[in-house]
Amino acid sequence: MGRGRLRIYLGAAPGVGKTYAMLAEAHRRSARGTDVVVAFVEDHGRAHTAAMTAGLEVVPRRGLTHRGAAFTEMDLDAVLARRPQVALVDELAHSNVPGCRNTKRWQDVEELLAAGIDVVSTVNIQHLESLGDVVEGITGVRQRETLPDEVVRRADQIELVDMSPQALRRRLAHGNVYAPEKIDASLANYFRPGNLTALRELALLWTADRVDEYLQKYRAEQGIQGTWQARERIVVGLTGGPEGATLIRRAARIAARGSGGELLAVHISRSDGLAGAGSGSSRALIEQRALVEGLGGSYHSVLGEDPAGGLLDFARGVNATQIVLGTSRRPAWQYVYGPGVGTTVTRAAGDIDVHIVTHEQAAKGRGRIPVRRVTDLGRTRAVAGWLIGLAGPPLLALVLTNVEGLGLSTDMLLFLSLTVCAALVGGLYPAVASALVGSSALNYYFAPPIHTFTISSPQNIMAVAIFTAVAIAVASVVDLAARRTHQAARSQTEAQTLGALAGTVLRGAPSGDGVLTALLEQVRETFQQESAAFLERADPVGPWQPVATAGPRPPERPETADVDVPVGDTLALALRGRVLPAEDRRLLGAFAAQAAVVLERRRLAGEAAAARREAEGNRIRTALLAAVSHDLRTPLAGIKASVSSLRSEDVEWDEEDEAELLAGIEAGADRLDHLINNLLDMSRLQTGTVTPLIQETDLDEVVPFALGGVPPEAVRLDVPETLPMIRADGGLLERALANLVENAVKYSPVGVRVLVKADALHPAGGRSRVELRIVDRGPGVPEDAKERIFAPFQRYGDAPRGAGVGLGLAVARGFVEAMDGTVTAEDTPGGGLTMVVTLPAVDRPPETGEPPEPLAPPEPGGGGGAGQADTGQADTGQADTGQAGAGPVRTDGAGPDGPAVNTAPS
Repeated sequence: MGRGRLRIYLGAAPGVGKTYAMLAEAHRRSARGTDVVVAFVEDHGRAHTAAMTAGLEVVPRRGLTHRGAAFTEMDLDAVLARRPQVALVDELAHSNVPGCRNTKRWQDVEELLAAGIDVVSTVNIQHLESLGDVVEGITGVRQRETLPDEVVRRADQIELVDMSPQALRRRLAHGNVYAPEKIDASLANYFRPGNLTALRELALLWTADRVDEYLQKYRAEQGIQGTWQARERIVVGLTGGPEGATLIRRAARIAARGSGGELLAVHISRSDGLAGAGSGSSRALIEQRALVEGLGGSYHSVLGEDPAGGLLDFARGVNATQIVLGTSRRPAWQYVYGPGVGTTVTRAAGDIDVHIVTHEQAAKGRGRIPVRRVTDLGRTRAVAGWLIGLAGPPLLALVLTNVEGLGLSTDMLLFLSLTVCAALVGGLYPAVASALVGSSALNYYFAPPIHTFTISSPQNIMAVAIFTAVAIAVASVVDLAARRTHQAARSQTEAQTLGALAGTVLRGAPSGDGVLTALLEQVRETFQQESAAFLERADPVGPWQPVATAGPRPPERPETADVDVPVGDTLALALRGRVLPAEDRRLLGAFAAQAAVVLERRRLAGEAAAARREAEGNRIRTALLAAVSHDLRTPLAGIKASVSSLRSEDVEWDEEDEAELLAGIEAGADRLDHLINNLLDMSRLQTGTVTPLIQETDLDEVVPFALGGVPPEAVRLDVPETLPMIRADGGLLERALANLVENAVKYSPVGVRVLVKADALHPAGGRSRVELRIVDRGPGVPEDAKERIFAPFQRYGDAPRGAGVGLGLAVARGFVEAMDGTVTAEDTPGGGLTMVVTLPAVDRPPETGEPPEPLAPPEPGGGGGAGQADTGQADTGQADTGQAGAGPVRTDGAGPDGPAVNTAPS
C-alpha cells in the first residue's frame, strides 16, 4: 500500500474561495467515478459553500465535550475505517479540541496519507509558520495558530486560490464572506486594500518559490543541463579588475527590466583548493561584492581550473538565462595564449545569452602575462610533464638521427630545451627524468662510439656531464619559479578570501544574528564542502551542541566530520564533504576564529541589552523617586491642611464645612492610594516580579467590579453571559480594566456614556479568545502617539503635574501582557479612541477559518475611543510634545489600582 497524495488549495486571504474550489474539485472527481468523502468541511454559514456539499458523502463528525462545552471535530477513525480514495479535509492549520488523538489537524492528515488515502485540503498563506511575523506586520493580527511550512512544501500539488483585493472586498460587501453586521468593521480593518494586496503578493511569491524548487528538482532528476528560461537570472562574471563595477551595474539594469529578475555575481578562481581572487585585485572584489549586495544581488566564489568552464557550469547550475562579461583587457599579442574567456563562453553558452560589455580598460593590458596556465602544478600538468620527460628524449633522438650535420653541441642544446619544457610543464622531477634520459640518449646516439654507452673522447665526457648538471640546475630553477608563482597566487587568494570574510562579519548585525550562518555558507563555497557546523560544548568533556549550521546533514560532532578545526576546548568548526589539503587548514582556522569572534560578539550584545534593561530600570526608579517627591506631596498637603483646620480651636466649623473638609481628606487619601498602588505595580512590572495566578475566570463577573470607581450612569455595559471562560488572574485583570475604564470616563464628553463591550473570537489561524472593547467619544490620540501612551511616566495632552504620574496605561498593559493578553489603541469611527483588550479563552469553539473580526462602530452617543492615556485623578493639561497640530494626547494613567467597590453599573 503506497502513501496517499496531498493536494492543497492555498488561499491568499480569507474568503477567496478555497473551500469552494476544493468542493468543486471533489464533484469533478466524483463524476469520474472516484470514491470521495467529506471528512471535514466548514462552510462558515456561506450559502454557496454549503450548497456545494450536496451530492457528496459526508462522514459524521465526532462530538467532544471539553470543560463543559460541546464541540465537533473530524472523526479520524471513522474516515480510516471508511477508507475512501479521496478525503476532503478543510482548514489544515486547525488545532483539535483536547481529547482528540492528535493536537493538530495536519497530523490527522498525515495519518490519512500514511494509510494510502488521498487528501484534498485548504490553508491560508497567513497560517504558514515562517510568515507569522510578516503577516502580523502587514495586518496587525498575530496568527496564534500556524503549521510548519514543510507540511505544505511536501504536498504533491499546491494550487493558489487568488482574487484581486477589489473583487474580494466586493464579495465581502455583498455578504458572501461575513454576516451583515460584521461587514463594515471587516472592510475597515483586516480587509483594507493595502492588507489584501500585501497578502496577495506574499502568496504569489511563496508559491513562485515553491514552483522554482519543483523545477530545479525535476531538472536534476531528469539530468537536464540546458537552460529553461522560466525566470530571468543574470550571471555576471567578475575577474576582480576595475571593469567589475561597470559590469555589475549593467547586469543590474538588465535584471530590473522584468519583474522577478535575479542578479548573481560569480568569481572563478583556478587556485588549488580555494575559491579566491586568482587574477583579480582582492580590494576590488571586496568592493564589487558590496556593490552586488547593495543592488539586491548575491555574490559567489567558485573553484575551477578553467574560468570559462567554471562560469558556464555555475550558470547552468542556477538555470541562468543571461551571462554578462566584459571585453578582455588583454592586448592583441597575448591572444597567442588562447582565445580568451569571453570567446570561449560565447561559443559554448548554447541557449544562454551572452552580453559582452565594453569598458574603459578594454585591451589596455592585465598588468602581467597570463602564464598561470603553463606553470600551474596540477595533476594534468604533472602527467604531461612526465610524458615529456620520459617519452620526449627518445622521440627527439629518433628525429635527430635522421638529420645530418648538426653536431653534438647542437644536439645537447635541443635536449636541454626539452628538459626546460618538461620543467615548465611538470616541475622538477619530470625535468630530472628528462635530463637523465636525454644524457643517456646523447651518449648512445650522438657521442662516439655511437650505439654504445661508452665515450672515447674526454671532451665529450665533459660535455655530457655538464649537460646533465645544467639540465638539472635549470629544471630546479624553473620548478622553483613555478612553485613560487603558485604560492604567490595562493597567498593572494587567501588574502582576498580573508578580506571577504572580514567584510561578511563587519556587514553583519551588531548582535551577530544571521552572521554565523552566512559565515558557514561562505566556508562551504570556499572549500567546496557539502555542509558546515559550528559546534560548542559547556565544558571540555561535555556533549557538543550546534550553534549554527549550513547545508544538508551537518556534522553533529567533530569526530563525524571530514574536517574539523578546534577553537579552544569548547568550540569547533566541522565540515562534511571532502578532506582538505594541509595548506587549506590555515585559512580554515581563520574562518573558525572569526566564527568564535562572531559568537562572542553576539553574546556581548545580549549582555549589553541586559545592561540597557538594567539602566532602564534605574531610570524608572529615578522617576519613581521624582513622583514620590512631587506628585504625592499635593494630596498629603491637602489632607494635612484639612486635618489641621478640623483640629483648630480658633474656628467654629458648622456641619456643612466639616463634611466638606472630611470629604477632602477622603479624596486625598483615595488619590494617595491610587498613586501608590500604580507606583508599586510599575515597580513590580519593571523588576519582572509580577506572577499572575492564571485560572478560569468569568469576564462578566470581573468587569462589574472594575467599574466600581466610576459613576454607574457613565458606563454602558454589554458583556454577554454566554462568553467562554478566559484564562486570567481576576485581581490583575480588574486593576487593568479599572485603569482603562476610568481613563475613558474622564475624557468622554459630558452626558455620553462609555461603552464596555465583549465578544468571543474564534479565528482559524489562532487560539480562541475574548475581546473587550472600552469605547469613548473623547478627542482621541494621533496615530504616531498610540504606542507612546503606554510608556511609563508619559504626560501628553493637557494633564497638569498634579494629575498623576503617567502610569495607568503602562500598568494596564503590563498586567494584561503578563496574562498572555494584549492591549491596543484604535480610532473609533466618528471620533475618539477604543482600547482593545484581548485575552485567551479557555474553551476553543469550532474554527471559523477567518481573521479576528473588529468590533462594529458604536451607535451615536454610545461611546468612542478609549485611547486618551490619562488615568490620573485630575484635570488634563497642555501636551508638551513639540508636535504642532497633533491634538491632545494623554497618558497620565493614575487610575484605580486598589480593589474596586462591589457596585455594578445600573
